[in-house]
Amino acid sequence: MRRRKVTYPPAKTATKGPPPVLGATDPRNPAGRTVSINLSAVKGRSSIGLGDRVRILSGLYTGEIAVVESVSGGVIPAVMVRTEAGRSRRCRTIDLEPVRPGASASVADDDQELQIEAQS
Repeated sequence: MRRRKVTYPPAKTATKGPPPVLGATDPRNPAGRTVSINLSAVKGRSSIGLGDRVRILSGLYTGEIAVVESVSGGVIPAVMVRTEAGRSRRCRTIDLEPVRPGASASVADDDQELQIEAQS
C-alpha cells in the first residue's frame, strides 16, 4: 500500500500573495510622494531681524503673526518665532513675511486679500 503525501499548512510567516496595487494618489504609494525643494531658501531674507513682526507663510501656524526671538545663520537661514498665541517654532526666513509695525492678524489678513485682488 502506498503512503499518502503529507501536507503541512503554510507557515505563519509566509506571504499571502503580492502586495496590493496602489493608485497614484494613495499616500502609501512611495512613487506618489514627491518633494519640491525651494532653492531660493539658501539666500533667505536679510530684512528679517531680531524682534521683527512677521507673518508665517507656510507650515505650522500658517498665516499667524509672530515675533522673531532668535536668528541663526547657516546653509539655510532660520529663526525662532513666537506667535501671538504664545506658541513657538523654528522656521526658514524664506517662509516669513515682514509685517508693518502695529498691524494685527486681522489687518494682515486684509492686506493679503488686497494683494491677491491687485494681482488679479
